[in-house]
Amino acid sequence: MQINNLVSEIDNDIKKLDKYLYLSMSNNHIYLQNSLRYLLKAGGKRLRPILTLFSASYGKERKEGIISLAAAFELMHMASLVHDDIIDNSELRRGKPTLNKIYGSHYSLHFGDCLLGKALSIVYQYDNLRLNKLVTKVSLEMCKGEIEQLSAAFDYAQDVKKYFYLIKRKTAMMISLSCQGGALAGGADEKIVKVLGRYGHYLGMAFQITDDVLDYVADEKILGKPVGSDLQQGIITLPLIYILKYNSRKDKLQQILSKNKLDEEDIEQILQLIKETAAIPFSLNIANKYIDKSLNELNLLPDNQTTQTLRQIALFIKHRTF
Repeated sequence: MQINNLVSEIDNDIKKLDKYLYLSMSNNHIYLQNSLRYLLKAGGKRLRPILTLFSASYGKERKEGIISLAAAFELMHMASLVHDDIIDNSELRRGKPTLNKIYGSHYSLHFGDCLLGKALSIVYQYDNLRLNKLVTKVSLEMCKGEIEQLSAAFDYAQDVKKYFYLIKRKTAMMISLSCQGGALAGGADEKIVKVLGRYGHYLGMAFQITDDVLDYVADEKILGKPVGSDLQQGIITLPLIYILKYNSRKDKLQQILSKNKLDEEDIEQILQLIKETAAIPFSLNIANKYIDKSLNELNLLPDNQTTQTLRQIALFIKHRTF
C-alpha cells in the first residue's frame, strides 16, 4: 500500500506542496533547479510534510498557511539524504542514480547545503521563536548524530543503547519536529503539541528500525538500493547487534567481520545468518513496541478523522516493505 492512499483527504494540499517544492529553487541557478526537480521526480513518501499538514489541523490556523512549512521540512530531509549519499558514496537511491553519482561530491555537498539554507529561510518567515529554536536544535542534533555514526563505523562492540541514540538523531527527531512544528504553526494547544511530538518520536524510531531491517531482507528493486548497503558502510544496526550480543552464531559472524574488507560472498553469508536467526523478529518486535507507544499517544488526542489517519500512518510504517 502507498501512503498516499491513506491521505487522500489532503490530496489538494499535497499537490500544492509539490508545486511549492518545484518552485522553491526557481530563482536560483539552473543546475539547482534541475537537481531539485530530479530529486522530486525520483519519488518519496513525503511522510514528514504529510505529518506536518495533519498536525496543523489540530489548531485554528488555515492549512494553506502551513504548506510552506511542510515544504521546509521536506527540504531539510532531502538535504540530509543528499549528504548521506556523499558520505556513503551511494550510487542509487529510489532506484535512480544519486546526485553524487551524476555530479560528484563537491557539487552535491553544496547543493545539499542550499536545500538546508532554503528550508531554514522558510521557517524564519513564520516569525515563531519557539519553532525556530526547535528547528535549530534538531538540525544540530542530526549533524551530531551523523558525526557519531561516522566515528562508530565498523565498531562491532556497539550496543542497543548506542543504536537508539543514533537513530533518534538520524530519523526520530526530524519526524517529531514535523509533528510539533505543524501543531505549533497551526496554533494547537500546548498539550496537543507535546502529544504529537511524542507520537512523532515513537513513529520515527519505529520507521528507522524497520528501515534497517529492510536493508537485510527487502527486494532490491522495491527498496531502490542494494540490500546490505549498511553492512558495506560499516553501519551497525539492530539485526546485527542482536546476533553479536544475544545469539549463539556470534562467533561465526565475528569471524566474517574480522576481515579488513567484506566482499560479496561475506555480505551474502551475513545476510544468510541474519535470516537464519531471530534477528529480524527481534528487531521488528522492538519496532512494533514503538508503534504501540505512538498509537497510545493518539488516544490523548480528539477522536476525529485526523487522529484516525495518524493511526493508519503508524500501521503503514509497521507493515511497510519499502
